[in-house]
Amino acid sequence: MKIAVLGAGAWGTALAIQAAARHEVLLWARDAAACEQMQREGCNSRYLPGVPLPEALTLQHQLDLALAHGSQGLIVIATPMAGLRGMLAQMPPGARVFWLCKGFEAGSGRLGHEIVREIRPDLAAGILSGPSFAQEVAAGQPTALVAACGDAGLAQCAVQAFHSERLRVYTSADPVGVEVGGAVKNVMAIAVGIADGLRLQAERSARAELDGVPGLNARAALITRGLAEMLRLGLALGARTETFMGLSGMGDLVLTATGDLSRNRQVGLGLAAGKPLAQILNELGHVSEGVYSAPTVLERARALGVETPITAAVVEVLQGRLGPVAALERLMSRESRSEH
Repeated sequence: MKIAVLGAGAWGTALAIQAAARHEVLLWARDAAACEQMQREGCNSRYLPGVPLPEALTLQHQLDLALAHGSQGLIVIATPMAGLRGMLAQMPPGARVFWLCKGFEAGSGRLGHEIVREIRPDLAAGILSGPSFAQEVAAGQPTALVAACGDAGLAQCAVQAFHSERLRVYTSADPVGVEVGGAVKNVMAIAVGIADGLRLQAERSARAELDGVPGLNARAALITRGLAEMLRLGLALGARTETFMGLSGMGDLVLTATGDLSRNRQVGLGLAAGKPLAQILNELGHVSEGVYSAPTVLERARALGVETPITAAVVEVLQGRLGPVAALERLMSRESRSEH
């Protein structure tokens, strides 16, 4: 199969590396200089340093040539969510397309499948998601993903492209649920990062008294109640309950909230340490989708009458209206209610 991966960030590069063992894969980089550097060095030193690019992988910076390569096979959009609309607009008519980005589009508040429906209904399109750190995928460590779309044949195309002994691909007919899970889990990872960061700050200061300091109990509570927020919003948008018990729901939430390779978790840890958000993002050097998705998740939830207190607290911390400790205290002081 001919596969074009559009976007040479960490995730796009990792997926291209794995697929190149079995298919004709082209990796497109927006910047010509970056493309030439990867060709010269034999690796993507900015996003995946030390991981060699297979000789079979073709590198390209001209978008028209990349689109031509994937037009009869599969095109994978590996840009941040902010770039999805522009990429979709340039797809060849009738192309088979999957996107990797997770989140709501800033401004419109739309998910990927809603953008497709709005501007390119002619495309056979879906999302490839699930609990996956790019570094582990690139290294060939076992990973499971889910390909979600309304077309069973298209989902099987993703299985054919990426399923292997190292990368297991499941299918789903619920792109709404998969996309909501992928968007909300980033926000929850910031919340868990903040709570864990407060605990780490207390431990580093050798505080003997830990009364009121969040511990592992708080982490479990935030993940569980974060899943409840994800589920409420998903159901309001037409998703299926069982999707949130799967890879793109609970699976991706646990990974992103607890794994130190998670950029969203690192944002939370930095906020708990008292760092300004701009400094945290500059130090990361990569996109943290939760920072941009959080206000949109909150706006979309409120428009649907869905209660999302953790998301609301994260937004206030990100926007500097509430400190990490005060945010935790607000959540803990909420009145008791039925869990379900």
